[in-house]
Amino acid sequence: MKKIPQRTCMGCNEKKDKKDLIRIVKNKANEILVDKTGKLNGRGAYICNNVECLEKLKKSKRLNRVFEINISDEIYESLRGVILGK
Repeated sequence: MKKIPQRTCMGCNEKKDKKDLIRIVKNKANEILVDKTGKLNGRGAYICNNVECLEKLKKSKRLNRVFEINISDEIYESLRGVILGK
């Protein structure tokens, strides 16, 4: 049986299967991207596919601390679009 990778959601701190989470990446050019494939190079962080976790993440500014960069509202809005399926 193949082992399924586990990752922790930055919003709710629950461990879940990697494929069930959305990956956010900071690449070497300090760009923040939403990684739909899960294979982009760079430092990754994961979030559940729900708006509550996104709101917790935005309120706590945890992503800013993890990536050591100020995250713009545009990034959060693009994440919201991915979560809501737009």
